[in-house]
Amino acid sequence: MRKCLECSEKIVGREDKKFCSDNCRNAYNNKMNKDSSNFMRNVNNKLRKNYRILSELNTEGKSKTTRSKMLSKGFDFEFITNILETKTGNTYYFLYDQGYRSLENDYFMLVKKEL
Repeated sequence: MRKCLECSEKIVGREDKKFCSDNCRNAYNNKMNKDSSNFMRNVNNKLRKNYRILSELNTEGKSKTTRSKMLSKGFDFEFITNILETKTGNTYYFLYDQGYRSLENDYFMLVKKEL
C-alpha cells in the first residue's frame, strides 16, 4: 500500500502518484522549499523593485538621473543581475534589460538593452 508523502493517507490512482491530493502536494513542496525560498523571495523582491524604478525613470530607452532621485524611490545599488564592461572601459550595471552607469557629479546614464 502506497502512502501520501505529506499526510500518510492511502493513495488511490496511478502507480507513480506520491500525494493523495493537490493540497498535500502543495503543502509538501512548500515545506521542502521553505528554507531557501524566504531568502530568494527577499532578493527577488529587491530586484523587482529596482527594475520598476529604472523602468519608471527611463521611459525613452536612454536618459539621465541623479543618485538622490534613485535613492529617494528606494533603489538599492547592491542588487543587480549582471555587469557589462564595454570596449571603451565603461561599466554598466543591469537589472535584466534595464541598466545604468555612473557619470560625474552623482549622475547616472540609464539605458535599456535591446533584446
